[in-house]
Amino acid sequence: MILRKLKWSMPVLFLLSVWLLPLFQPPADACTGILLRNADGTIVHGRTLEFGVVVEVTQAIVPRGYEFVGKVPGGAGMKYKAKYGCLGSYTFKDVAISDGMNEKGLAVGSFYFPTFAQYTNITDENRAKGLSPVDFPNWILTQFATIAEVRAAIEAGEAVVAPTVLEGWGPQPPPFHYVVLDKTGACIVIEPIDGKLKIFNNALGVLTNSPSFDWHMTNMRNYIALNPRNVPPVEVDGVKLQAFGQGSGMLGLPGDFTPPARFVRAAVFSATAIPSPNVDAGVLQVFHILNNFDIPVGVARETDKAGVVHTDYTQFTVARDPQNLRYYYKSYDDQTIRMVDLRKFDLNAKEVKKLSPRGAQTIVDMSAEAR
Repeated sequence: MILRKLKWSMPVLFLLSVWLLPLFQPPADACTGILLRNADGTIVHGRTLEFGVVVEVTQAIVPRGYEFVGKVPGGAGMKYKAKYGCLGSYTFKDVAISDGMNEKGLAVGSFYFPTFAQYTNITDENRAKGLSPVDFPNWILTQFATIAEVRAAIEAGEAVVAPTVLEGWGPQPPPFHYVVLDKTGACIVIEPIDGKLKIFNNALGVLTNSPSFDWHMTNMRNYIALNPRNVPPVEVDGVKLQAFGQGSGMLGLPGDFTPPARFVRAAVFSATAIPSPNVDAGVLQVFHILNNFDIPVGVARETDKAGVVHTDYTQFTVARDPQNLRYYYKSYDDQTIRMVDLRKFDLNAKEVKKLSPRGAQTIVDMSAEAR
């Protein structure tokens, strides 16, 4: 290791330990989200889900009229019924979709927001508006059809996100911020900061993790020289200098797995992608781009106090088609792309339908096909 070969003074070691302290918190996820605009005017979007422990994920189809009760410290919070049917993924035991899409093409994704999420404390006055960090995206999906409706409801104070400890997420409230997209391609980011929900317009349709969204957008100014076109040869004092190969216009693109680096790559890859002709091709393009954000087991890891090694890795990758209401996904153990079509379900049904997204990868032996 490079660090072992260097001699560090005690003051430097102390400062380094302070800087690195946030890295040794409980395992956090490293999700990346993108939005693509196709040549025919349609849109597609998607995201990855990474975590340092196995996250129990179930796909669900929630019908109209299904009743929910938000979880907040001390008991029940907001009580609401689904105005719109929706589908997507929920985690652990609570049937509350944290990443999905509703029948109007509105989509929501929850992204980890460690050390920055600051939720609203619950009081007698706001309890009836209270939702857990996992309930909040479910409330959006089941109640609204457009970004304008979501913005109006949040600005009117119709909901608060409370610091709720949830089964499966550890001893602290899970820290989240959220991306919301409608079928027109409008997109916002919602972040719990200083106990309030702050809304940012998100024209890029990109999101990762901490710091806050406005910080990431400021950081993008460091990379405005990046260009998908190769740099032409130059001549210096009669000597011709030529790039070694493809990609010279992207020299300096950050390649690590930190949220700032992934945000820059996601913004550059989605902005420079040649538009797909239609939504079907666009869905495949989403998966191709998000393949660049796969975190293999072992490259991002930490050891907890009990000596257990946790390694962040890409557990799921999702693509969403808001025009045809189709939700696509693949898992770490099964790279086969699978799809659920919301239009094939009775959205006036009484019960939630569920399915497991996990499977085993099939390897096709093509030896007999050789001619």
